[in-house]
Amino acid sequence: MSAAGLQTHIWENNTKSILLLAVYPFLIVGIVWLCIYSIGQMEPGMIPVSYSYEGPLGFANMVIATYWPIIITAVAIWFTVAWFFHTKMVRNLAHSHPVTRKEEPELYNLLENLCISVGMNTPRLEIIESHARNAFASGVDEKSYCVTVTRGLMQSLTRDELEAVLAHELMHIRNRDVRLLIVTIIFTGLIGFAAQMVWSNVRYMLWVPRRSGSNDKRGNAAAIFLLIAVILWIGYFVTLFTRFALSRKREYMADAGAVQMTKKPEAMMGALMRISGMDKVPAMPGDVQMMCIENSAPFMGLFSTHPPIDKRIQAISETTNTPVPDIKPKIRASGAERFQTPSHGGREVWLPRTRFNRADKNPWK
Repeated sequence: MSAAGLQTHIWENNTKSILLLAVYPFLIVGIVWLCIYSIGQMEPGMIPVSYSYEGPLGFANMVIATYWPIIITAVAIWFTVAWFFHTKMVRNLAHSHPVTRKEEPELYNLLENLCISVGMNTPRLEIIESHARNAFASGVDEKSYCVTVTRGLMQSLTRDELEAVLAHELMHIRNRDVRLLIVTIIFTGLIGFAAQMVWSNVRYMLWVPRRSGSNDKRGNAAAIFLLIAVILWIGYFVTLFTRFALSRKREYMADAGAVQMTKKPEAMMGALMRISGMDKVPAMPGDVQMMCIENSAPFMGLFSTHPPIDKRIQAISETTNTPVPDIKPKIRASGAERFQTPSHGGREVWLPRTRFNRADKNPWK
C-alpha cells in the first residue's frame, strides 16, 4: 500500500469526522422541529393563541427559533461527556479489563515493539476473558487509544499471527478509523437513547391500568408519544446509515498496513483464517462488534460491516505474491506454536462456562 494511499485515507477520515460533527447538531434540531410540528398537527389546542393563525408550521418555527441554543447546548453536553468517558463506556460494553506489562509481559512487548517500529506511542492494552477470537482498537486521541484482544485470540494464534492482529489494530489508530467510528457511535447513541426512553413511556401508558375517567387523555398522550417515538427511531436509522457511508476499505487498508509493518503476510492471512467463524463475543453489542477485526454477524441482521475474510486473504495473497497458508478455519495453532499467557505460567486459561454462549458446547470445535 503506497504512502499516498494511506495519507489520502487518513485525510478522508479526518474530513468525515469533521462533517459528522457539523451535521449531527442540525439533525437533532430537525428531529425536534418535526416532533413539535407533528404534535401541533395532532393537538391544535396546544398551540398558543398568538400563533394559532400560523398553525403547526409557525409554532414549530417559533419554538426552534427561541430554543435552538438550548438544544445545541444539550447536544454539546452529551458529546463532551461521551468524548471524555467513552473509554469506560466501551470497556463496560465489551466487558474488558486493562492489563499491565507485569501481568502480560509478552503481549505487551509485542505491542510496544510494533509501536516503536513505526514511531507511535503505545496505546493501553485490555483483555476480554472470552474464548472468542477477536480484537479491536478504540479511542479518540493519544491519551485514550486502546487495543483490546480476547483471551481466546491469544490462546489460538501463533506469536507471529497475534503480532499481525496487533499491527492491524494499530493501523486503525494511525488511520484515524477508530476516531471516526467513536464519533458515529456517540451521536447514534444519543438519538437511540432518546427513542428508547420515549418508547418506554408509550408502553407504560398503554399497559399500566388507569382510572376510566382519564382514558381519553391517556389515549391522546400515548398517541403523541408514539408519534415522537416513530420520528426518533427514523432519526436513529438515519444516523445508522452514516456508519455504512464509512467505506469498508478500512479493513483492507488496515490489513495492508499490518503486512507493511510486520513484513509477514502469511501471518496476517493465518490470523484471519483462525479468526474466521470464531469472532462472536457473547453479550458484545453490535456497536462494539463493528469495531473488531472481524464481524461475521450483519449489523441489525441486514448490513455487512466487514468485507468477507476470504476476499481479504485473497487481496493480501495477490498483493504480496504470497501463497495462502494451509490452515483450516477454527483450528488453533499447535501447542509448540501457540502464544502462551505468561501471567498464568504458560498454561492455557479455561474460563467459567457462565461467561459464554451456553449453546456452544465446544467453543474450540
